[in-house]
Amino acid sequence: MGIIGGAGYTAGELVRILIHHPDVEIVQVVSSSQAGKKLYEIHHDLVGSTELEFVEQLSHEVDIVYLCQGHGRSKKYLTENLLPEGVNVIDLSQDFRHQSNTQFNNREFIFGLPEVNKATISEATAVANPGCFATAIMLGLLPLAKNELLNEVHIHALTGSTGAGQGFSATSHFSYRHSNVSIYKPFEHQHLVEIRETLGTGAMLNFIPIRGAFTRGIFASMYLETNASLTSIQKLYQDFYAHAVFTHLSDHPVHLKQVVNTNNCILHVEKVEDKLLIISVIDNLLKGASGQAVQNMNLMYGLDESTGLKLKGSFF
Repeated sequence: MGIIGGAGYTAGELVRILIHHPDVEIVQVVSSSQAGKKLYEIHHDLVGSTELEFVEQLSHEVDIVYLCQGHGRSKKYLTENLLPEGVNVIDLSQDFRHQSNTQFNNREFIFGLPEVNKATISEATAVANPGCFATAIMLGLLPLAKNELLNEVHIHALTGSTGAGQGFSATSHFSYRHSNVSIYKPFEHQHLVEIRETLGTGAMLNFIPIRGAFTRGIFASMYLETNASLTSIQKLYQDFYAHAVFTHLSDHPVHLKQVVNTNNCILHVEKVEDKLLIISVIDNLLKGASGQAVQNMNLMYGLDESTGLKLKGSFF
């Protein structure tokens, strides 16, 4: 397999997972800015794990390509580099996530949320990986949406600095991010499109994205009004995720350290009078990006869904 855009955070996480995957060989990792350098010169956690070097262009035959470039660049890459028929694609950008742009160059991109699209992903040749905020929020609300219990939802989701990518910006700089909290794109974050399409609801989603003073993870808290009992709601979640490998309902309050460095999503629901609170926590680089991409690859090739992804959180 090959990775395009190999110098960024999501590509580094892909390599970290796939070098230990029993059914995968990483053939080439493409980065025009780092060509000729060892992967571990950029991804320092790979020292001693691989001697692969970045290359400028994909020049060997591969079965699957991961696109890890910025938004808008996946379409550009696939336009300028016509991949042979039979080469599967998993895109980690937002270029093919929305229902209006799933068709491109004779490929149909399937939205890669295994908890709802497992069977379709298993037959796919191209997958659009969901966004990180979108994954946490969709998994938190899907059981309610599928049972027509969604009304106006208030969402606050706190993300680590790696969610902004590896490129430098004023709001990702250590001096800004450290000991600081700020909001951005309130009520109009780009992930709202895929969230609404996947939930299949016209319910009002009041989404406030928040920058956190930590590196990785998403903590999403959502609340709405409902007359349904807590016991019945818990059963809806348990039934909906009964066969989900990585999404779990906890009876106890949850926190980020339970999921960081894993492909898990842990949910918790509780009620105070008529207010229902849903908490959803994921690692933005794994279940929110590279881990979910590997989960999708496993499904595409008929492998056990959890292959290469049996990762334990770094609790302390």
